[in-house]
Amino acid sequence: MTKSELIAQLAAANPHLRQPDVELIVGTIFNEITAALARGDRVELRGFGAFSAKAREARTGRNPRTGEAVEVSSKAVPYFKPGKELRERVNGGPLQAPKRAPRAVPAP
Repeated sequence: MTKSELIAQLAAANPHLRQPDVELIVGTIFNEITAALARGDRVELRGFGAFSAKAREARTGRNPRTGEAVEVSSKAVPYFKPGKELRERVNGGPLQAPKRAPRAVPAP
């Protein structure tokens, strides 16, 4: 699904919102996630997953065409870790209510 398909689907599912408003909402969410990652913050969306930036050390790489050694500088790369609910839904498992400890029943 592309960003424009997401916007179209959200606009269709929410007829009380105008498409330009949905575009603004989706754009704002993506911009805020991007800005938080650029600041080095972590963004956690419960039930969906967590976005963070991981640091990669400088290293010596290889040019695949020539085999020549190339220095690769250190950098931060975005990382997404899916939440438990998202993993279960993707794998076709049923969504279950959180498990609770059994209640003690007093003896008669």
